[in-house]
Amino acid sequence: MHRAHRSAFLLVFLVSAALCLPHAATAKVIGANRIATPVDRARIAALPQKDRKAWLDYLDRSEKQKARDKQIFAAEQKASGNTHPRHAAGGRGMFALRRDHPADWWTGAEALADARNIITWQIPDGGWSKNIDMVSQPRAPGDFYDADNENRFPDSADFDKPVDPSWHYIATLDNDSTWMQIRFLAHVATALLAAHRDADAAPIRASVQRGILYLLNSQYPNGGWPQVWPLEGGYHDAITLNDDAMTHAVEILHDVAGAAPDYRFLPARIVRRAGPAAARGMDCLLRLQIVENGRKTAWAQQYDALTLEPTSARNYEMPALSSDESFTIVDFLMSLPNPAPAQVAAVHAACAWFAKVQIYGFRFGSGNFLADRQSPLGRRLVAVQDAGPIWSRYYQIGSDTPIFGDRDKTIHDDVNDISRERRNGYAWFNSTGVDVLSRYHAWAQAHPLPG
Repeated sequence: MHRAHRSAFLLVFLVSAALCLPHAATAKVIGANRIATPVDRARIAALPQKDRKAWLDYLDRSEKQKARDKQIFAAEQKASGNTHPRHAAGGRGMFALRRDHPADWWTGAEALADARNIITWQIPDGGWSKNIDMVSQPRAPGDFYDADNENRFPDSADFDKPVDPSWHYIATLDNDSTWMQIRFLAHVATALLAAHRDADAAPIRASVQRGILYLLNSQYPNGGWPQVWPLEGGYHDAITLNDDAMTHAVEILHDVAGAAPDYRFLPARIVRRAGPAAARGMDCLLRLQIVENGRKTAWAQQYDALTLEPTSARNYEMPALSSDESFTIVDFLMSLPNPAPAQVAAVHAACAWFAKVQIYGFRFGSGNFLADRQSPLGRRLVAVQDAGPIWSRYYQIGSDTPIFGDRDKTIHDDVNDISRERRNGYAWFNSTGVDVLSRYHAWAQAHPLPG
């Protein structure tokens, strides 16, 4: 069995294996988070001989692309005379990239202006940075590609301290970046082509093509994706399911390979690459499903790229089973028109785990997020009769105990025991499983467990 599927993992916990709703009377610090290990030449040299070349080639490609990106950026600054480059104003701006606009919106002036602005933020490698409102205005030549993404809690030992503060999250799949720009632009291009506006569509088609090449070039030899590519180091090198990053990469390449309507304008050479890449990504997703006591369960947020062990990200994001990202994976697998037996088995196993770990009789917060943030106590988990079900964001691997991290890297078995700042600043619970399990019950009738 692969080490990523063993119940023993990077943390030492002192709790019993009994479940596990948090109770203040027994709450305690149960472990300490450990920093993730990046992908580097020394670690690659320790791999089996047969695997080293592919990983060294990947690392070389990453380093050359980063150097090229920086060179193009420097040349743009010089040509534009921009001696005081600015970071983008912070803001997600993702609502404008949704696909629930009326059909005629996609060929209108607003859609075209949004698309043209988004393209100005595209990095030469084909990806985009994050936390930017990319639709309101274009990026000025010579300005930075990113917002100021540095942690506002400076700490020399912080897991999120950038290796190079001047080149941070460039480019990334984090926070709905890159994959969402690709999807939006592909829909605009397709609508314009259908309206016989080929000239308007041409630069948008080219941008989508560069975005798809970004997904193809950034894929690890084992089928996973890092959070940031070219590689940045730190936990950004981990195979990242957080924010559904890898899942959406697989989904888009699956659509490209399957000639989904929004991607039919792509050249055949890219479509031919997309099929095998999507298959490798799918195989990797299935391999990452964690096994406890011989049973498949769910997925972690991120995995060491070389060992496939669950690993940490930020100080308060520890190796653990993650309900949120697992719900998205199951949704994706259930959307496949003809799922393979391994995919069917993965869905059944994950949904059995979702049902096992759902929590009743508790509510996180009052329901008024603003009021909770202003309250001296902040958001807290409170007992409420007949409440639920809800799911913890994280569960300890091996015991399925809900666990919670704090900014000081401590790990707790009671969310009320962590700092007010982290209770208010992170999505520790969700109710997404209600809809997922509802869809699963109908899906399961059409897709019984193999064997």
